[in-house]
Amino acid sequence: MKKIGLTTTVPIEIFVAAGYTPVDLNNIFVTSKDYLKYIELAERDGFPKSICAWIKGLYGVCIANNINEIVGVIGGDCSNTKALADLLTYKGIKVYDFSYPQSHTKEDLEIELRKLMNLLNVDMVEVEKNRTEFNQVRALAHELDRLTYEELKVSGFENHLYLVNCSDFEGNANEYAKGLNTAIAEASLRKPMGKKLRLGYIGVPPMTADLYSFVEQFDASILYNEVQREFSFPRAAKAKDIFEQYHDYTYPYDSAFRIKEIKKQIKERKLDGLIHYTQAFCHRAIDDIIIKATIDLPILNIEGDQQNTLDARTKLRLEAYLDMLSDLKGAH
Repeated sequence: MKKIGLTTTVPIEIFVAAGYTPVDLNNIFVTSKDYLKYIELAERDGFPKSICAWIKGLYGVCIANNINEIVGVIGGDCSNTKALADLLTYKGIKVYDFSYPQSHTKEDLEIELRKLMNLLNVDMVEVEKNRTEFNQVRALAHELDRLTYEELKVSGFENHLYLVNCSDFEGNANEYAKGLNTAIAEASLRKPMGKKLRLGYIGVPPMTADLYSFVEQFDASILYNEVQREFSFPRAAKAKDIFEQYHDYTYPYDSAFRIKEIKKQIKERKLDGLIHYTQAFCHRAIDDIIIKATIDLPILNIEGDQQNTLDARTKLRLEAYLDMLSDLKGAH
């Protein structure tokens, strides 16, 4: 099967039906031992310092790995993706534009999805067949998520890793399901890893994955990964078709829709506080204003840029925040 690069989570059911193997460019970028080479490649080609490291990384991954086709999500994700898509087209890479409609109506989303299906010459029967199969894999991810916050047997980082990779199932849904089954079986045998503080992580998946192990040093654990969980489509079982499933996906839509689900998870997971991660130069940092005004819970906003480990200042802020939460919880 031909590979197709993804700039974010898209309806992979359609692309698999068209004979493609989806590859999440973000995961290649952030897990690379030499991830900075992708940023440097982009900057050598003219990207300014004031552009988000992620968008530079995606460009670098495409060029360095000879990705010939990508899906550019020009609505509902990064505001720079349209410019990236234009540049990659100029470089000879075929770009399929896709947009999550800002109207957030099921009717408008159905138009976008059917347009994609017609462009790739796939029918609804095959797409729904793939959706059924993929949702069985996603159900395993949901069980691993449950083991994280109910039984406390899965770490925040493990939760992050398995949920974030649901965007493309690492290129092979069957193998990914086997890995999830093994992880669930191993985790089920563990003793609970109960920590005093129950935290939630909201915002885009972090460049700084050591965040998870750092907070655990202070008797805290991350029991909710907002966007990573959305990549696994946690409410997929309730959707009657692909249109309903992707309409119910919170990440690409307005803040109010996201916050409604975040509040539900705060209550269900009994969270004491939230860490809101934003990326430098990203428009989503503005969401922090609305989030802090509408969620009645202590929230710490941290910002990442090009480094894949926490800097000393962020560590100090996290430690102070966790000390405050610990004091607040001890006072009740």
